[in-house]
Amino acid sequence: MKKRPNLLYVFLDQWRYQAMGYAKEDEVCTPHMDSFARESLDCTEAVSTFPLCSPHRASLLTGKYPFSVGMWTNCKIGLSEILMLKPQETCIGNVLKDTGYHTGYIGKWHLDASEQNFEKNPVSGAKDWDAYTPPGERRQGFDYWLSYGACDEHLTPHYWADTPKQIRPNCWSPEFETDKALEYMEGKKQQDEPFALFVSYNPPHLPYELVPDKYYEKYKDMPVHFRENVPKEKRTPEMETITRQYFAAVSGVDEQFGRLLDFLKENQMEEDTIVVLSADHGEMLGSHGRMSKNVWYEESIHIPLYIRQKGRLAPAKYSELVASPDHMPTLLGLLDIPVPDTCQGFNHAPGILGQESDAPKDAFLCSYPGMPEMVAAFEKQGLNSKCYGWRGIRTHTHTFVINNGYKPGEKQVKMLYNNEKDPYQQNPLMITELNEELAADYEKRLREYLDMQQDPFLM
Repeated sequence: MKKRPNLLYVFLDQWRYQAMGYAKEDEVCTPHMDSFARESLDCTEAVSTFPLCSPHRASLLTGKYPFSVGMWTNCKIGLSEILMLKPQETCIGNVLKDTGYHTGYIGKWHLDASEQNFEKNPVSGAKDWDAYTPPGERRQGFDYWLSYGACDEHLTPHYWADTPKQIRPNCWSPEFETDKALEYMEGKKQQDEPFALFVSYNPPHLPYELVPDKYYEKYKDMPVHFRENVPKEKRTPEMETITRQYFAAVSGVDEQFGRLLDFLKENQMEEDTIVVLSADHGEMLGSHGRMSKNVWYEESIHIPLYIRQKGRLAPAKYSELVASPDHMPTLLGLLDIPVPDTCQGFNHAPGILGQESDAPKDAFLCSYPGMPEMVAAFEKQGLNSKCYGWRGIRTHTHTFVINNGYKPGEKQVKMLYNNEKDPYQQNPLMITELNEELAADYEKRLREYLDMQQDPFLM
């Protein structure tokens, strides 16, 4: 019996679709990613269902919607509810392990309960939102482990393996993680069992300035051409510096990703390995006057998703909408592994392989108030914070959003964006009682998604 393909799933934190040379939008230098994209299936309409770290990651690994898996914000401290990806969930790591794969996870996890929820000074030294995940069920089926919960010290990172003792390599985190990924694949390349390795790079996540000088040097004198939707008051020298730092971090990760690709080529493993390159969400970088993510605009939700298996998947554009819960069933489909009934996402593998496929014509989007002070303000008034924030629908042409706000008493706002005529989303149609029929189909579909997840947003 022929060995199943290996799986190498590489994803960056806070990396938007536009920030890659191949996309021909941001002026960022990514030769290795560009070459890879030309050899890959380019999922041009991939979106982050909940553009925030823990929710997307939970969705990616379980094939379920974030609220369905209890991940309505990041794993953190300071909330009355302790969030974590529950060991009872069926994750892609569990399924792959049960199917005969050796599984590995390297880099940022951010799916375990923050340790300072339980003790002030954990033995592991984890602080704030960080956590050491010990061997066992909370690793969700991953055999090899070199990870941390949440920490943004890119130049001085730390990790845990199988003990609470911190590993401190004293180098830029993507470089160390790539070293370890290469070690892992070197040890597995002659094995009878296939491997599935997830590599989670934290950059280009902020702090933006924590990028090695050798990458920033390439950008320090580069003129910055802001996107059309970056307001004039945001186009400051500081914003130019941040943009250059963000691009530098992407270029740095590109170099590390290139090392992984070189290894596969040098060891004749390109046809035996499905390689995925993606992100958990994007980065606003000044668009609409905003930084970071967690908003419905394209810079936040539109993520890269490239899938390559030479000799099997022909390079092409795949234009169906791919949401966060779709990654697990689609990957299992491409590996010819049955998709568990627990998955709520759509399996795009048949469509990718040229078979008949009835892919969804829309994707659900969401965000909930998650910072402790926000949640406390709702609780103080006897309100359920999970009824607030915003929810939306993204189709091939439009984005529809209902925003209930992040503070008690904010007025509900409904907006419909025509992304074809207004690609920078600067002129939404405000939906009121006078024109509500224009968004009636979107709202009906949104309610179906909410009912499926038992989300209380519009109850």
